[in-house]
Amino acid sequence: MKQIITSLLALALLGWAVPAGARWKVISETAVSGFGHPESVGFDPQAQVLYVSRFGPELKALLKDAKGFISRVDLKGQILEERSLPGPGVVLHKPKGVWVAGPRLWTTDIDAAWVFDLKTKKGHKVPLPGARFANDPVVSAGRLFVSDMGTGTIYVVEPADFITTTPHVSTMVQRPGLFPNGLWVNDKGELLLGTAPRNGPPGRIYKVTGPSRIEAISPELGRIDGLAVLSDGTILYTDWAGKGLFALGKDGTSHLLAAGFSGPADFAVVPRADRYLVVVPDLVEGDLRIFVLEQ
Repeated sequence: MKQIITSLLALALLGWAVPAGARWKVISETAVSGFGHPESVGFDPQAQVLYVSRFGPELKALLKDAKGFISRVDLKGQILEERSLPGPGVVLHKPKGVWVAGPRLWTTDIDAAWVFDLKTKKGHKVPLPGARFANDPVVSAGRLFVSDMGTGTIYVVEPADFITTTPHVSTMVQRPGLFPNGLWVNDKGELLLGTAPRNGPPGRIYKVTGPSRIEAISPELGRIDGLAVLSDGTILYTDWAGKGLFALGKDGTSHLLAAGFSGPADFAVVPRADRYLVVVPDLVEGDLRIFVLEQ
């Protein structure tokens, strides 16, 4: 595996004071290649490892070819277990978003959601009725939320941990043309959504509190994929139109953190004292780009 390391100078590294309200910036980057088509990265805080969903040899997001899998990776981007999931006898096609909490990992696969036990590797699949492009999962308050770009739907699966049970599946939002992609739940328990329209006006970030309660909390941005909120309220997002990783401040302005992506997909955020490690997969190029952010 080829590894390219780029060191970036920053005033903070020289011990200079950072003024209150300073913007986040990249102070170092590591790019690790050889992942084929990585779509999402999830962080396991207990084991301090990453899980990377991979399409396999073909970049066809809706192809049911039984060649998808999930790798376990260390925080430097080195593969610890190439095919960590699924376990024996279980098939994944094009696993997309990854969410890890406790001993469980959730992912999506075209028209279904999965939950896996990270120790036993046992998995349980739940079909999502009508789904065509199930994308990002997020778990909050015992419920699993799943976005579906193909139908403009946000599904709710209860209970989220359905490893040994048959859950109830309902829809929170169903709005054709919305193109819901990245999901995140903030510290207030509010569901945030990033949209990725292929045509028409650029996507935005929304707060979703019900079927008819979708409030835009950002200006028009682009084609949003991954989404995460930092401790100071800054929203990180990846944008296929802008081909980069961006930060949206509380004042509603965004700035570019890292450019040069071909397919900036769903990323993981790892807290590190007053810094963050952000691991962004490039679905097209097959790289993991690992950034350290500091104010």
